Amino acid sequence: MLLKNRLFTPGPTPLLPAAQNAMAAFAAHHRTADFKALFTRVLTDMKDFIGTSNDVLVIASSGTGAMEGSVANLTSPGDRVLVLTAGKFGERWRDLAKAYGCQVDLVEKPYGETFSLDEVKAKLTPETKAVYVQATESSTGTRHDVQGIAKLVRANGDDTLFIVDAITGLGTTHIDVDGWGIDVIIGGSQKALMIPPGLAYCAISERAWKRMDSTKNPRYYFDFRKERKSNAKGETAFTPATSLWAALGAALDFVRQMGGGDLGAGRKALVDNAELAAEMTRAGVAALGMKLFTSSPGAALTPVVSPAGLDSGKIVKEFRESFSAVVANGQGDMKGKLFRIAHIGYYDFLDTIGILAALEHVLATVTDKPVEYGTAVRAAQEVFARSRTRELAGVSGGKN
Repeated sequence: MLLKNRLFTPGPTPLLPAAQNAMAAFAAHHRTADFKALFTRVLTDMKDFIGTSNDVLVIASSGTGAMEGSVANLTSPGDRVLVLTAGKFGERWRDLAKAYGCQVDLVEKPYGETFSLDEVKAKLTPETKAVYVQATESSTGTRHDVQGIAKLVRANGDDTLFIVDAITGLGTTHIDVDGWGIDVIIGGSQKALMIPPGLAYCAISERAWKRMDSTKNPRYYFDFRKERKSNAKGETAFTPATSLWAALGAALDFVRQMGGGDLGAGRKALVDNAELAAEMTRAGVAALGMKLFTSSPGAALTPVVSPAGLDSGKIVKEFRESFSAVVANGQGDMKGKLFRIAHIGYYDFLDTIGILAALEHVLATVTDKPVEYGTAVRAAQEVFARSRTRELAGVSGGKN
């Protein structure tokens, strides 16, 4: 049987063909008018993609580089910060803040859980300089209440900044960056934007820019003020990943087409696509008698608890060996206990149906329980059919 390698991981994600072509064909030097035209267009489009009027930086690094920059630029040694952690990437915020000498207060929940707003409020103090959280915790698939947390942070005063790792949240979650008062929001190229790893991006509020004038932590490559100054002249502070900028431009054009020529509408369509794929996947998993790992699931990925007594690594291995499909194992303490099916970026109805059909065969192979083929697929189809009915009813209603 012919096998096509397919990614169902929360990053890297399936690549947009137009972005691959743009990346392969681009050869302009980064200090030329051609690159400057691409650069300025993409920076403008990134504001629309994120949904912000704030300045956006795009840096050659993984998303963790922008995470580190948001600690280095916004804190001084001894500053009190609040980290909300319920997974591997929340722990990354904790470790970054400690590495830069911050006094770290924690709201810490077990993997797969989320925080109550009362728990967050109880930890906020007038001395809290910054609050760090994930929009979606990629290690568990849990979506946090960014809007609710933002409201608490803003009530705490303008001296408290709110920083959100939305590396898997942007493009899979509806986020009102400016309306909610998010000071820094971070994304990564290899997620919803459908291009390879290598670019981190972040939108930064004026409140956060002003903070940088007084903070004392060291920074050089990730000096956001240096990058902003260069961006104002249509260039980067350091050598950019030029081919990835070309890919990013193509990806943003694709999202714009999804919105009928409107990039903001395209962003909404991209999020709605992820939400539908996630709902279909959750229905299929439930129909097979399997459990989700989280009670607050996001749309970037679906975390599934492995059947009792079965190492989830065997499921991951069977997906790869039988179908050349790559799903993600659990991370950290959850390795062997769950697997994660992502539906982010260049991912559609047929991808969703295909991975659920494959899951039925995988379970039939690695467990001793009978699997009725078509169970997961049928449940997903029913979700899709209901969605189409609502969509068509909305179109019809609009015409009337």
